[in-house]
Amino acid sequence: MSRSSQRKLLTLKSLLALQILAVSFANAQQKDAKAIVSAAAATELAADHNDHSAYMYRDHDVAPDHDTVILVIETPQGNLHRKLEDHGKPLSPDARQADDASNQKLLHDPALQRKLRKDTNHDDNQAEELLKLLPDAFTWSIAEEDGDLITLNFKRNPNFEPQNMEARVFASMDGQIVVAKGDNRIRTIRGRMGEDVKILFGLLGGLHKGGTFDVERREVAPHHWQVTELHVHIAGKAFFATIGSQEDEWKTDFKLSLAQSLQQAWEIATGPAGADRTSASLGKPQGK
Repeated sequence: MSRSSQRKLLTLKSLLALQILAVSFANAQQKDAKAIVSAAAATELAADHNDHSAYMYRDHDVAPDHDTVILVIETPQGNLHRKLEDHGKPLSPDARQADDASNQKLLHDPALQRKLRKDTNHDDNQAEELLKLLPDAFTWSIAEEDGDLITLNFKRNPNFEPQNMEARVFASMDGQIVVAKGDNRIRTIRGRMGEDVKILFGLLGGLHKGGTFDVERREVAPHHWQVTELHVHIAGKAFFATIGSQEDEWKTDFKLSLAQSLQQAWEIATGPAGADRTSASLGKPQGK
């Protein structure tokens, strides 16, 4: 073999070795990233089961059909919602009366209370199921580390097989997660739909590529984390009608709730503590 051929062979072997090394490094990083996400998801699931702290807070919710500020008081019987503002203004006397009458009906109707608990449990269970899917629904890589925060990129996992529509929509996203390493808690989840999601092969419509969501969580008390911002902008069509979600939500002014029942929550909402929340100005979520 000539020297020229030997040099070419050596070059090819070196390039192959570098390529193998790069793939091995990428695979190792992916495994490390997935391990970080798996650990954070496990911490969140444990907190959901073991942290029974309840809070009261202001919830500013903006969607195409409303712009409201609501006082939310969590209790073991469910959450009480008392509307405080509508499109930036205090409620009119008629609106105040109607909202209070709705809460009074809830307080005295066991069927409504059961429905409230059922709806709350359904939302909690759905969030838990999606959290369990998080490590395997995507492929993971580490983007950057900045002090206590580590940012991870995620992409759709072509080998993941979702079992329901919620999982299909969830798994169609590409985006980022930010983990707070100190408590090993998920601080941010933001994603964008990388493809159209068809319902029954498109016969019943579907959701459009490009939809986004952003969930922000903060430590509202030592080692207690809550969702403080939610931004969902997803659109599509189903049954020839426009569907989707266009919503922006900010939760502020967190304090521990001492209410053990909806009746106690009502007394707090209509007492001095509730009055303080009514007059409070909207601020930025904790931790921003």
